[in-house]
Formats: sequence, C-alpha cells, structure tokens
Amino acid sequence: MTLTKIPAAEIFSRRQLLTAAAVLAAAPVLPDVAQAAMRRLAPRGSASVDHSAFDRLLRAYVVPDGHGYNAVNYRRFRAEGLDALRGYIAALGKVAPSSLSGAEAHAFWINLYNAKTLEVVLDHYPVGSIREIDLGGGGLFGRGPWSRKLLSVEGVGLSLDDIEHEIVRPLFGDPLSHYGLNCASYSCPNLATRAYSGRNVSALLAQGAADYINHQRGVAVSRGRITASKIYSWYAGDFGGRRGLKPHWLAFAEPVHAQQIETASIGGYRYDWQLNEI
Repeated sequence: MTLTKIPAAEIFSRRQLLTAAAVLAAAPVLPDVAQAAMRRLAPRGSASVDHSAFDRLLRAYVVPDGHGYNAVNYRRFRAEGLDALRGYIAALGKVAPSSLSGAEAHAFWINLYNAKTLEVVLDHYPVGSIREIDLGGGGLFGRGPWSRKLLSVEGVGLSLDDIEHEIVRPLFGDPLSHYGLNCASYSCPNLATRAYSGRNVSALLAQGAADYINHQRGVAVSRGRITASKIYSWYAGDFGGRRGLKPHWLAFAEPVHAQQIETASIGGYRYDWQLNEI
C-alpha cells in the first residue's frame, strides 16, 4: 500500500471540515463514534492510496449483464480471490485516512465498505441474502451484519453502519455516495467493476447513478406511476426530500426515461434483498 502526494487543491478546506463536524455533531449517533470519526478520520492531508489489488478483484469477479446490472460470481471469488481480498482489507487497515485528500478519502471509505461487505458475504457463502448473516444487529434493516464492529481504522472501532452513516454520508455530503456503497443485494446500486480512487470517484459515482436510475430496480415507470427503490425513501433527505427526487432522477435519466419520469407520479417504493450473484 503506497502513499503519494496529490495537488493541495484537493485537500479538505477548513470550512468543509467545520461543516462536516457540525453535521456529525447534530446527528443522533453515539458520541464516541462521531467524535472519534471527526477527530481521527477526517481527511486533512494530501496523500493517495493504491487500490489496484481491489481493482483486479472487481474486474475478475463482478460481471455486467449487458443491461445495466452487475452481478458477482461469489462462488469463484470465494474459491480463488478471498485471500487476496483479505490482504487488501488488511492493507487498508494500515492506511491513515486522515492523511488523505478529500477525494482520496471518499474513495478509501467506499472501497473499504464494499471490500468488507464482500468478505462478510464470502465468509458465509452460500446465502440467499446478506440479511441472513446476522452478526448481532442489522441497524436500519432489523437483522444483518451492519451494526457489528468489524473494523478498526486509526484506532477507531467501526461497523459498516458507522462507515456509511457516521463517516461517508455526513463527512462528504454527496448523495451520489449511495451509488457507490454496495450492500450485496439485487436492488442495491451496482458494485462497480473498478475500484474507486481520488481521480475517478466523481465520474464513477455519476456513472453508478445513471446506471441505477435507468434500470427498473432503481426507477421504474408504468402507467404514469413511478415505483422507485426504497433507497429513495430511506434516504430521501439526502436527495433533497421527496420533492427533490424527480430533479435528481432527471439529471441522470436517459431522454425517453426522463420524459416518463417527468409526467408520472411517485406511487411507491420496493427493495429486493436477494443476493447480487450470478
């Protein structure tokens, strides 16, 4: 795992850090997690991380179906790539995300979340759904692996929920993060076929948004009614509230789909927790 310098312009500004701190301070979270995350984990450096090991694994075991959906070959991954995945996660554990630039930290946390989620699934595979992997708390979803402290980063014990809700969402304030964090389920936005990096994170998240919004599991329109993913119900506030959903979708929808969305009403939400496997 190598650290290299990148332009100082990408370092988080003092104003960004103070804004993120205020968001975290106002959030209903455990004080130790929120305070430690801001104090120890907020990006304030100019370093970057080499994610090529994870990139190779994603290229090998994430398979696009040609119609906007990426599936994972968990059987092959478990047989051939699990040791390499563990090695990558261990290498990330030696990185200080506080030393990273803002963009590199965004990529770091998304990759760490996705890699650890893959490891959890592979450790228990075969399973029909990640919700069958009950490690003592499912957070928002009642049961699953999300609330268990599975990682330690710069001395801070973290769960998958902590990474998503106490670090990525409040720290970076980017609704497109939802298109990067993958929960190993059919209705989740795609697990990308590339690892995120400081240089590609913005473009890959935008591509993930377009892929999801233009797929039926993201935003489906039938007979003038929209059935959207529950992500847009659970996290509506991140997208500007219910009134912000259509403008968000229209920013990424293909022309025909955009016309359908524009004239339709939101009828409901759905989510399929089936494992995102081939």
